[in-house]
Formats: sequence, C-alpha cells, structure tokens
Amino acid sequence: MSTPLLQIRNLHKSFGSLEVLKGIDLTVQAGQVIFLIGPSGGGKSTLVRCVNFLERPTSGEIIFNGQTMCQDRTGGHFTAPDKLLRSARSDMPMVFQHFNLFAHRTALENVIEGPIWVQRRARSEAIEDALRLLGEVGLKDKADYYPAQLSGGQKQRVAIARALAMHPKLILFDEPTSALDPELVAGILETIRSLADAGMTLIVVTHEMGFARKLADVVHFFSDGRILESGPPERIFDYPETERLSEFIRTILR
Repeated sequence: MSTPLLQIRNLHKSFGSLEVLKGIDLTVQAGQVIFLIGPSGGGKSTLVRCVNFLERPTSGEIIFNGQTMCQDRTGGHFTAPDKLLRSARSDMPMVFQHFNLFAHRTALENVIEGPIWVQRRARSEAIEDALRLLGEVGLKDKADYYPAQLSGGQKQRVAIARALAMHPKLILFDEPTSALDPELVAGILETIRSLADAGMTLIVVTHEMGFARKLADVVHFFSDGRILESGPPERIFDYPETERLSEFIRTILR
C-alpha cells in the first residue's frame, strides 16, 4: 500500500483537566472517503480541528503529505514551525457546520480570499477559478451576493467552493449539514458525493448515517474520546462488535 496521505498516532487533546481525545490512531490513504460517527461530545469535531491545527494537540503525532506536523520530542518543539502548519492547513481546508463566511464579502470574494492571500495567486487567475467552482456548485449566478442574501444551503456550497479553490489534497467536513433545514440537506450531500466521485480525499464528521453507509470507504465510531470500532460501512452498521456501537445504531434508527 502507498504511503498514507494522513497518519495520526496516539493523539491526545485536553482542555485544562478535561481530556477530549484519549489516544487516536487513524490512517487515511489518498482518494479515501472517511466518515467519523458517534454521539455528540465523543471527540469527532475536536479531532478534525486538531488535524487542521485550529486546535493544537496535547501530545501524539500527525504526519500529513509526508511532513511531520507534530511529534513528541524530548527537549524539542512539539509542533512544526507555523509556516509549515499554515501551508499544510491550506492543503486540507475545513468546511464548518456554520459556514464561517465573511459577512461583508460577496460569495466570489469569499472564494478568492485564500488563493490570493494565502497562496499568493494572481487575482485574475483566482477569480476565473472561483467562478468555475461556483458554477460547479450551482451558484455562478450568485457570485455577487453577500452571505445574508443566501440560504443556508447556498452558504454551505460557497464554503465548499472556497475549500476547493485551495486545490486541496484533503477536505475536512465538520457536520456540514447540521445547521441546515431538512430540505436543504440533500443538496449538500449530493455536492459531497460529487467530490467523492471525482476522487477527492474527504474526512466527514456527520450524523447522516444513511449517507455514511452509502459513501464511506471506512467508518470510525467515536465514543468518549476514543475510536471504538473501525471498518467498512456494511460491517459497522450491520455487524457491530461492541455494545456501545450497537446501542448507538439502535438509538439513531428509532
């Protein structure tokens, strides 16, 4: 098997005395679609925020695209230099549940922000690419709209276009449909499906179990800061090995 795009080893994260991640091991190959499921508070969102270094892990190791981002070293720095972390973050942007768009900038301006200011691409090139991406998510005619003029589903598709504008190696989705009205969820799920079909590497935190069953290559079940079970979706959903996962599945299928 090829070298993993992302490798996480014995990752811990604490907020004061509260230990949220309790030794996470996870490997992602390029092109894989990984789903993280489990009860709220289990550590799923904290993990993806640590992978993106929006939160700094407490201990453990993260290797992304062949570069060690953080590693326990005796007498040395735990994380890589900030410049390397920023570069890695641009290669694995996050799509948030509450969109995180700049309210005072149009859809187009939100999408070109990263390519121009982080990647130093020419403005004309960034605009051309952004208009193409907005077209791909069905929003080219909304390029000059501000977030307040867009529906929740449209805001989330702008956020996805913004992530794609970075030409990433990996996209992290943190519960991308949880803030949407039910009738808007299907459009976002279809957009994510199109990314998977195009071969994009994805890590998706979600409570959409039917979607995870259909799209995932690997599902990781989180509970109390640990991954309790991992496997292909048919194994996780049809043949759970722990009582905790069985209980979770029974609860969500009621």
